[in-house]
Amino acid sequence: MDARVRTELEAKEAEIVEQMTTLSRPMQEQGSISFGKRVGDGTAMAVDRITAVTAHDNLRGLLDEVRHALALLDEDRYGVCEVCGETIPEGRLEARPWATTCVAHGR
Repeated sequence: MDARVRTELEAKEAEIVEQMTTLSRPMQEQGSISFGKRVGDGTAMAVDRITAVTAHDNLRGLLDEVRHALALLDEDRYGVCEVCGETIPEGRLEARPWATTCVAHGR
């Protein structure tokens, strides 16, 4: 099981890093951003950029969770709730391999 879990977590880590890299690339045809009375290209670009920054921040949090789960796997503490010490149900770990808490203490 550990090898399968490690493979899943490492694949998720790589996927997140790739998504973050894509979001970090400079936007094409940026030009000057202006905020006037009408919604124009500048406003749309600003909204797109804000959305990308938010997505990047969310991915950063998920990446931290995945890396934490990998560390727990290395420490032979994977699959144990960090709050109550009970075993995390298999179904939760299948759905969310980076889970570090049981459902009752879930985040």
